[in-house]
Amino acid sequence: RLEGVGKRCAGRVEVKHEGQWGTVCSYGWDIKGAAVVCKQLGCGSALQAFWSAEFGRGSGPIWLSSVDCQGTETDLSECNHEEWGKHYCGHGWDSGVICSSKESTRFRLVNGSTVCSGRVEIQVQGTWGTLCDSHWDISDAHVLCHQLNCGFAESIPAGGHFGKGTGPVWRDTFHCDGTETNLEQCPVTALGVSPCSPDSSAGVFCSGPSGSLRLADRGNRCEGRVEMLLHRMWVRVLDDQWDLNDARVVCRQLQCGEAEQAYNPPKPERGMGPVGLRRVQCAGKEARLTLCNTSLPAAAPAGIAEDVGVVCSGEFLPGAGSRQVRLVHRAGRCAGRVEIYYNGTWGTICDDSWDLLDATVVCRQLGCGVAVDLTGSAHYKEGSGKIWLDDVNCSGDEAALWDCPAKPWGQHNCRHGKDAGVVCS
Repeated sequence: RLEGVGKRCAGRVEVKHEGQWGTVCSYGWDIKGAAVVCKQLGCGSALQAFWSAEFGRGSGPIWLSSVDCQGTETDLSECNHEEWGKHYCGHGWDSGVICSSKESTRFRLVNGSTVCSGRVEIQVQGTWGTLCDSHWDISDAHVLCHQLNCGFAESIPAGGHFGKGTGPVWRDTFHCDGTETNLEQCPVTALGVSPCSPDSSAGVFCSGPSGSLRLADRGNRCEGRVEMLLHRMWVRVLDDQWDLNDARVVCRQLQCGEAEQAYNPPKPERGMGPVGLRRVQCAGKEARLTLCNTSLPAAAPAGIAEDVGVVCSGEFLPGAGSRQVRLVHRAGRCAGRVEIYYNGTWGTICDDSWDLLDATVVCRQLGCGVAVDLTGSAHYKEGSGKIWLDDVNCSGDEAALWDCPAKPWGQHNCRHGKDAGVVCS
């Protein structure tokens, strides 16, 4: 792993041996050793090798010294080196590297019945591929569920349970102990494209976070009776005034496109389990059903509230549709000038009234956590073309920036010198 600067592809080189992380002495360290590290981490090529604790001093053992790589090895331990733990260095000689790739590997779950179950796929250098299940275990699955805000791993099914993927099959082996917050913190043996069969793809059933939703009974992830996860139990949602505004929130939360129908299921489709949520009143723009006006009774009076269901237009694909948001002139993926794609054209946001609530909506929409800062006055350079929105006034609960109150599209009193930006967590 690379430590010291909070980036996956730059920092102090550390290796895990006998269950403990330690550093690499820079005696003999060169660009060939750095190249092996970058390749092993899936971080492209090495741009620069560093000596003398450029990224801060580590702690604990100094595991490797006199590392002599050819640059063709797939793992740093394959290079010639002194015996593990033998060295003549202090931590002031810790090695470092900067790799060409600046963005983290991305993970997703595909083809599951909920957004928190499915085939494990990894994006490497812009291409999505399937993870081989040969070394996938429950500790790795726990970490991925946590990383995707999907609670904990309930089970890992046999390979191929969620169908065949397309693209490469990766046989990377993650060595997680289950306490890490994301897979990138786990030691990894990066073995690249695999002869592993597409039928042996890794998968997981995550619990989902408290408040997550699923649609039951119709065999379609984007259609059916609404159920919610509360206290590790799937419970029914009942309502006596269920309408399309409520359904819009469910479809949005499930990433299933637009709401086409809100309905009360017929008797054969009604649930039999405990009731967790009743009398939902949504405005239709909320990001999650729990942000609507709700009540949480122990039971529902018979004959008043009924099970509820939705029919959504289909699974949402990021980047699809007539409106999109992006960050430009970025400092990493999650900081930059805010731009919106509308009416076939990218344009900017005026910083009049721009605040952390507005920035929070952008960060959530991009999957970038929460807003930690905002910028104005074209901090990330001036844009060009349209200025689409002015006087944006979000509550912070909206699912998309265009759901917030603002002046009509394209109406403003700004120049690009007032373009707004965000810094997300």
